[in-house]
This record gives sequence, C-alpha cells and structure tokens, in this order.
Amino acid sequence: MIGEKVILRAMMNHSEAHYAGDLVNGSRILDFWGDVGTELAIRLHGDESLFLGYDDIRFTAPVYAGDFMEYVGWIEKAGNTSLTCRFEAYKYIQLTRNPAESIYAAEVLKEKILCASGAGTLVVKKEFQRGPQDPAFAR
Repeated sequence: MIGEKVILRAMMNHSEAHYAGDLVNGSRILDFWGDVGTELAIRLHGDESLFLGYDDIRFTAPVYAGDFMEYVGWIEKAGNTSLTCRFEAYKYIQLTRNPAESIYAAEVLKEKILCASGAGTLVVKKEFQRGPQDPAFAR
C-alpha cells in the first residue's frame, strides 16, 4: 500500500433511491469511489487525475436510502502515470424500517457490513504530477 487509506462518509438520501423499497442503485457507490480515487491522486501527485476504469466490482449487500456509508480506498501500485487502487464500501448505520417505530428510527451496526468492493485505475500525466501533497504518500 502506498500512503494511507482514504475514507469518505456519507448518508444515502431519499433522492438517491432508485428502486422499490428505497434501494439505491449500485452505481452510486462508484460515484463515491471516484471521489475517494480523486483524493488519493491529489495526495500522491497533486492532481485530480482521470479515472480510466473499474475492475472486479462486487456488490455484496444492498444499500438503502437512510443508510450511512463509509467509502474506503488505497493505492496498491503506482506506475509512471497510473495508480491502481482498491475500494470498499461499508454500511455502518441503517434505518430500522420497523413499522412499530418512528420512520426515522436508526441503529448503529455492531459490525460494518461490506456492501461492495472493487479495483480502479486512475491516470495522472507525468507533466501534471507535482509530487506528494501529503507526507504520508511520499515514496
């Protein structure tokens, strides 16, 4: 691993629900991973980068409106212009969805639930690389 893990936390709001039962489209996770990848590239190269693509994406648990999510990423390998990153998405708070309770009732999960994992490749042209902006990312 190069540098440290980057963590972004966000709540899935009701406008992000795409399917019946307030289910959120899995592609929404990729949007947040894109932000995590951008931060990783900035910390290593001082540039937002361009996202080349994702690999080996696995959706392992459903995400619903009202869920609080944690998006984690780290750089596994850095080439001359490319960064190979790993990503994970965890649910750590969810609505109880119990009709006997308030519609706002929520619970902090005892253990985070892995909802998705995958890899991605980002590119920063050599001429745009400005060196680590974060000492933890100095190689």
